[in-house]
Amino acid sequence: MTEAKERAARHAGPVLETPSLLVDGRSLTCGDVARLAQAPLQVRLAPGALRRVEASHRAAVTALDRRPVYGRSTGVGANRDAAVGHAAEHAVALLRSHATSAGELRSPQRVRAMLLVRLNQLAAGGSGISPHAVHALAAMIDADALPPVRELSGIGTGDLTALATTALGLLGEIPLTRSLPPVRLGVHDALPFLSSNAATLADAALAADRLHILARAALAVSALTVIAVAGTVEAFAPAVGERLPGRGGADVAATLRRLCPPAPVPARLQDPYAVRCLPQVHGCVLDALAGLGAVTQAHLNTAEENPLILAGDGGDPDVVHHGLSHLPAVALACDTAAIAVAQSVPVLLRRLSMLTDPGVTGLPPFLGDGRPGASGIMALEFVAASALAVLRSAAAPASLGTVAISRGTEDDASFASRAAVQLLDAAGAYAVALSCELVAAVRALRLRALPVPDVGWGAVLRACGALSADAADRDLTGDLAVAERLLPELARLATAGEPVLLPVADPVAV
Repeated sequence: MTEAKERAARHAGPVLETPSLLVDGRSLTCGDVARLAQAPLQVRLAPGALRRVEASHRAAVTALDRRPVYGRSTGVGANRDAAVGHAAEHAVALLRSHATSAGELRSPQRVRAMLLVRLNQLAAGGSGISPHAVHALAAMIDADALPPVRELSGIGTGDLTALATTALGLLGEIPLTRSLPPVRLGVHDALPFLSSNAATLADAALAADRLHILARAALAVSALTVIAVAGTVEAFAPAVGERLPGRGGADVAATLRRLCPPAPVPARLQDPYAVRCLPQVHGCVLDALAGLGAVTQAHLNTAEENPLILAGDGGDPDVVHHGLSHLPAVALACDTAAIAVAQSVPVLLRRLSMLTDPGVTGLPPFLGDGRPGASGIMALEFVAASALAVLRSAAAPASLGTVAISRGTEDDASFASRAAVQLLDAAGAYAVALSCELVAAVRALRLRALPVPDVGWGAVLRACGALSADAADRDLTGDLAVAERLLPELARLATAGEPVLLPVADPVAV
C-alpha cells in the first residue's frame, strides 16, 4: 500500500483495542491528537518520513564538519557564540540542565499528546536528529512509557523542560511510567529533541478539539431552550446568516433552523438577545475555533527546530538558523478562542434565567415540582455563574505578557504555553455551563409535555433520556455529570448535515 493510501485508510476498518497511527509528518490533526491521547497507542513511521529524517541527519553530520551549528558545536541562548570542546558530552549536559521544572505533573493524556506531536514534527524532516532517536521516541509511545512532565516549564519559545525530561527518560536517567531499555543519544539528538513546542501544541490541539465538540453541542442545547421558551426562529432566517461576517454565524442560523421548526404562535414578537442573537454570539465561537484549529494543525505538521538542517542541491547541507519556535500565532489563536467562548456564556446564563421564570415558560418557578417555595433548578444558576468566573479568568490574554531571558538574547516570549493551558481550563468550565443549561432545558420541555417530533429538537431531547425526570428538590450534581457525558452525542446531532469546522471526537480528560 502506498503512503498516500495508508494515510487515507488509517481510520478505516475495525476499531482495535490499541489504536494505531501512521505518522507521516504531514497530516496529523487536532482530532487525531485528542483521540489517540486517551489511551496507549501504537505508531508506525511512514517510509517517506523516515527518508526525510535520514536525509536531514546526513546533512547535519556534513554541516558540523563545515561550519558552526547552534547547539551542536556551540552553546545555546546567550552562549550561542561559545564553541564547545566535546560535543557529545555537551549534548547530554544540555539535556540535564534544561530538565529543570516545577509544578504539578501533567496528566497522561497531555503527555501522550506531546509525544505524538513531537514524533510527527520530527517525521516532517529538517531537525537533523538521528533515525535511532526517532525510533526510540516511537518505542516510548508504543510502550506508553511516559516521562514526568511538570506544569511550569515553557514560555511559548520552546518546551525545553518537558522535552529534555523526555530525552533523559530515554537515556535512563529519569524514571518513566514503564521501564524501557536505555538508549544512547548523540550530538545530533539533544538540541533537536528540545527545539519544539510539542507540549504547547498538544494542549492547544486537545483544547481545540474539545471546544469544537462543546460548541457544536451548544447548538443542540440552545435549540432545546428555544423550544422550551417558545422562541421565534425568525432570528435564524437565511437572510440573517447571509449578512453576518465569517462562516460561523450562518452555520449557527442554519443549524437552529433545522433543529427548531417555527412555533405555531411565538410567545413574543422578538426574543431577548440571549435567544435572538445566537447566530451573532455563537458564530464568533465557531469562527474563533476554526482559526485555532487551522493554526494549530499547521504547527503540528511543521518542522520548527532551530536550526533547520536540510539536504540542499548537490547534497550540500542547507542550515537555517531562525525563530520558528516563537509562537505568537498560537498564543493569539488560543486567547481569541478563550475570549469568544467567555463572551458567549453570559447569554447562556440569561437563557438559564429565562427557563427559571414562570412569566417566560408558564411553568412553576425554577422548574420546581409545584410545591410552594420549591427551589427546583435554582442552584444551577450559581454553578453556571461560577463557571463563568473561571472562563473570564481563562480569557485574560496570555499573549499580552512577555519576558526577556538568557541575558537578553531571547528578548520576547509569546506565552503560548500559558494560553493553551488557560484554554484547557476554559473548556472544562464551558462544559459545566452547557450542562447547566441542558439540565434546565430538558426539565422545562418535559414539564411542558409538548408533542415531540421525530427529528430536529425531538431527536436531541430523546438523546437526553438518561437525565432524570424527577422534578423534586434534590442534589443535581449527578444530573450535571450525566449531562456532560451527553454533550458529544448532542454535538453529533447538531453537526448532521452541517459544515464541520474540525473533526468531532470523544472528549479528552485533561
